[in-house]
Amino acid sequence: MKINKKIIEELTEYLKEFKLSEIEYAEGTTKVKVSRSIRNPNVVSEEIKEKQPVIKENIDSDLKVTSPIVGTVYLAVEPGGKKFVKVGQKIKKGQTIMIVEAMKTMNHVPSTYDGTVSKILVNDGEPVEFGQSLISIK
Repeated sequence: MKINKKIIEELTEYLKEFKLSEIEYAEGTTKVKVSRSIRNPNVVSEEIKEKQPVIKENIDSDLKVTSPIVGTVYLAVEPGGKKFVKVGQKIKKGQTIMIVEAMKTMNHVPSTYDGTVSKILVNDGEPVEFGQSLISIK
């Protein structure tokens, strides 16, 4: 029996191209099966390297002011009123940034940093947890 090397080479290329572990080809009475070991660390590591997503380092370097208590957050003194802070506004340490209501008590939340408000991370009337980020400051 003569082995057709061209078929084996083509099947080997298909294994690599389609990242298969084995492939079988039959023509008439001739059957060819080509496989590769997945346990081969070189093959696995090559495939893993190819499949790994590119992760961009999107590290948020902004400072966060967090909620000192559990409660409901309000961005203004009254509904429809002027908000304590807006995105882009410069604020000083100690300035009230919002109110957190807990047990019918309105607790003013002061900024813990000087800077510019880059994001408001909560919505008016939303429940917040202790330590939850409320705003980002640059």
